[in-house]
Amino acid sequence: MLLELFQWLSQYESGFRVFQYLTLRAILGVLTALLISFIAGPPLIRWLTQAKIGQQVRDDGPQSHLGKAGTPTMGGTLILVAVAVATLLWSDLHNRFVWIALGTTLLFGVIGGVDDWRKLKYGNSKGLSARSKYFWQSVVGLGAALVLYYTAEVPAETTLIVPFFKEILIPLGWAFIPLTYFVIVGSSNAVNLTDGLDGLAILPTVMVAGALGVFAYVSGHVHFASYLGIPHVPGVGEVVVFCGALVGAGLGFLWFNAYPAQVFMGDVGALALGAALGVVAVMVRQELVLFIMGGVFVMETVSVILQVASYKLTGRRIFRMAPLHHHFELKGWPEPRVIVRFWIITVILVLIGLATLKIR
Repeated sequence: MLLELFQWLSQYESGFRVFQYLTLRAILGVLTALLISFIAGPPLIRWLTQAKIGQQVRDDGPQSHLGKAGTPTMGGTLILVAVAVATLLWSDLHNRFVWIALGTTLLFGVIGGVDDWRKLKYGNSKGLSARSKYFWQSVVGLGAALVLYYTAEVPAETTLIVPFFKEILIPLGWAFIPLTYFVIVGSSNAVNLTDGLDGLAILPTVMVAGALGVFAYVSGHVHFASYLGIPHVPGVGEVVVFCGALVGAGLGFLWFNAYPAQVFMGDVGALALGAALGVVAVMVRQELVLFIMGGVFVMETVSVILQVASYKLTGRRIFRMAPLHHHFELKGWPEPRVIVRFWIITVILVLIGLATLKIR
């Protein structure tokens, strides 16, 4: 939106041409989303508190969580507003990748919002049925996959890149559609499962989003892509502004969500953020690197799968409780220790993911 204004103004004052640079607009996207979060956060929390939009806590969860009942939830709305405004202000609105990323994120946010609202309306922690939630996630995820597939302009957009191996490029053809679907829906649910402790999910999301922004920038730059030996995807560099907005909004939300949390993001935030990471990873052709960098999300998801499978097959549980962060809580780890150690693991994994740019 502002890009077009500054392009017009640059006819009269050359200084406005600086806003054509992606790096500057990405930084402004971070700062804009962060500022929106800081300004809108306190009144939103007050309104959620007055409206009694509080967290429903499961009776079978850790007993230490019972004191969190009533903490304002649906704070992910703040993240989505900040991301949407910052992206619309600073990105090139003629770019299809921007609209696909933003549209997918907001639609998953709607699904999460309905889920949160049903939990509040009926006074329990169940919300939408698993079947209904998965159905609507599938509709949006498959829709995003189809749009990306049928709007692809170069073969690189549907080619699988294998980390650490420069020469292994696998043309996916129609297989791109199910892969994209599973990445988006799987990432969405993985972040949602991780969002169980104060700040646990949001900072890893911020770190992974920032790293994906780096991949978007180099993949969209023909010379950097050639130098690093990765496929060039024309136009995908604009997604760095969207990633910057995710980083700024996430950091702004963490200000209020850090232990002890003043507000929870709820499914409206968790489902949307996970989908955002998934769709961006697909756009920049780094689905496998997302699997590495989002290792904490993967561990949490796998712990749930193993727990359920073990209990159904043998009647025994592998972990004291799933997802994994609850297992460590029940082992006696204080909540802040679990959170910070998972953050540290994410830092390491994100650095490994970024290393794939050079180690090829």
